[in-house]
Amino acid sequence: MTVMAMIEQAGPAPSGGDESWRAVTERDARFDGRLVYAVRTTGVYCRPSCGSRRPRRDNVVFFPAPEAAEAAGFRPCRRCHPRDTRAGGDADAVLRACRLLDDRLEQPPALRALGAAVGMSPWHLQRRFKQIVGVSPRNYVEARRAERLREGLRKGHTVSRAVYGAGYGSGRPVYERNRGLLGMTPATYRRGGRGVAISWTVAASPLGRLLVAATERGVCAVRLGDADPALEQSLRREFPEADLHRDEGPLAAWVDAILQYLSGAAPRVDVPLDVRATAFQWRVWEALRAIPRGDTRTYGEIARAVGAPRGARAVARACASNPVAIVVPCHRVIRGDGEPGGYRWGVERKKALLEIERKSR
Repeated sequence: MTVMAMIEQAGPAPSGGDESWRAVTERDARFDGRLVYAVRTTGVYCRPSCGSRRPRRDNVVFFPAPEAAEAAGFRPCRRCHPRDTRAGGDADAVLRACRLLDDRLEQPPALRALGAAVGMSPWHLQRRFKQIVGVSPRNYVEARRAERLREGLRKGHTVSRAVYGAGYGSGRPVYERNRGLLGMTPATYRRGGRGVAISWTVAASPLGRLLVAATERGVCAVRLGDADPALEQSLRREFPEADLHRDEGPLAAWVDAILQYLSGAAPRVDVPLDVRATAFQWRVWEALRAIPRGDTRTYGEIARAVGAPRGARAVARACASNPVAIVVPCHRVIRGDGEPGGYRWGVERKKALLEIERKSR
């Protein structure tokens, strides 16, 4: 999902259930104005983003609006002021700011001018933008430029046309930072990775079949599964035009490093990586690698660690898009209620990975 799609998702939240509780545990400001939650033990109701101590789930009841909570006998929180409608206005202002940036990617307005255009101080806009979108306005511009660059190249535009159409003043920043944007040069990406040599192999592991693939620069894919053909097919879907060849030799040391980790014989996986990622994804992945093995963090905690306290959903997407499982340990991220949450390779593998780490630390 693109950053704009994230902002533009709409519709009322349910008055209860997992989604509403997740909004509370992750203090998701995007649900402000769409529901409030009340705590039976205190008699107080709050907006989802309230910074007060998290209540127990069995003490919480949800309401679609402050009026409904007050009709049930609850009083408004003095910390988050849930009757104040400015939170919803902030979300609208941030959406307008996103659209203004989209219209001027080639020369985005300074933060002060952007704030003036949407009726916010620069400081408040910067803070609310990061809370709602998950990244700063500057990183948003970089991400949107990268999205448009990829789109132009996929449509078959020339490199120069795609570069300028994406809002870059020249091709220099694209080539200087191509690893973060594309993982390869723009011309190669335009050809669908054609000509890029990728070696891959599959080995037995404590968690099933383990596929490892790499370019000459480093590991580009680590996948877990039950059958070799399915793993190979998924790799070919990701790199449809690359020169894929099964060759265990060049990968032996890197495969062994991962297997040593899975057996509990190594404290970490130290292999070079060659993966595509935005600046925000890199920050999330580095935060994941900083978690002590066997420990866990919630999506909200990771969001705060990377400077985007309201960016839990953006963190979840960065975890879901992680192409190098185990090396980047997204299995260490859990839901705010303590449940394991999803995992691309299955929840049972996620639990097994954490158990392996806890036994070997």
